[in-house]
Amino acid sequence: MSHHHTHSTKNYNKAFAIGIALNVIFVVIEAVYGVLASSLALLADAGHNLSDVLGLLLAWGAFYFSAKPVTEKRTYGYRKITVIASVASAIILLLALGGIVWEAISRFNEPQPIAGMTVIIVALIGVVINTITALLFISDQKHDLNIRGAFLHMAADAGISLGVAIAGFIYLQTQWQVIDPIISLVIVAIILIGTWGLLRDSFNLSIDAVPENIDVQAIKHYLDKHELVLSFHDLHIWAISTTVTAMTVHLIVKTEQLDNQFLMTIQKKLHDDFSIEHTTIQVEHERDKFTQYDPDCH
Repeated sequence: MSHHHTHSTKNYNKAFAIGIALNVIFVVIEAVYGVLASSLALLADAGHNLSDVLGLLLAWGAFYFSAKPVTEKRTYGYRKITVIASVASAIILLLALGGIVWEAISRFNEPQPIAGMTVIIVALIGVVINTITALLFISDQKHDLNIRGAFLHMAADAGISLGVAIAGFIYLQTQWQVIDPIISLVIVAIILIGTWGLLRDSFNLSIDAVPENIDVQAIKHYLDKHELVLSFHDLHIWAISTTVTAMTVHLIVKTEQLDNQFLMTIQKKLHDDFSIEHTTIQVEHERDKFTQYDPDCH
């Protein structure tokens, strides 16, 4: 018996459109003023922001395709694309951080003066724009890796822009040229922690590992203690997408007198208490393990 609850992430099409538009405009502004102020820091940050626009486009594409209906060939639809996009998003972000580290190291070797006030103003504009964009994705970022990838890209940009502004302010006060790479490396270290978690979780989902939010031992305990379940086997739990978790299991039961309510009760419990959205259960009687209970699907 297969049962499915449709609990999807809210529609983020508008959020993606607003976020991409704001950041494209800011990339142009930052690149122009980077040239006018001869600020390599602003130009490097503009390049980083451009990579994050690509990350947003990738996440938006995955979000769009995940909503497309299933077909005879793709019985789960395109929902797995959200997992693939999460992996790609984490890799893009790591590459962008690597570029910042490379630039910071070169700045230690060859410190450069910066147009402090121009850097501060442009960077603070970036803080505002990236914070607004990050807030568009904050509500679902804890349980949807695709949305978390978009959130981390924008939160990272806000943090980097803030660091650039702080570096500009300190430079105006001290003329200390190495403050820019020092703050950049500190910010990279902080962002790297969240990015590494995103890469780890999304990679695990891509190879059908059990999602981090699923308590397998608690599920086993529930099935093991069920009054009508003698034992169970072939328990598998995996992610269909970044928001939908599936599970299959074979139950060996103590009685042949079962109805839909037995399975619906178990599936409701798995959904409500363990966040299993899609459950397929095969029921076998203890005297005949090859007899399958298969009522109409709901």
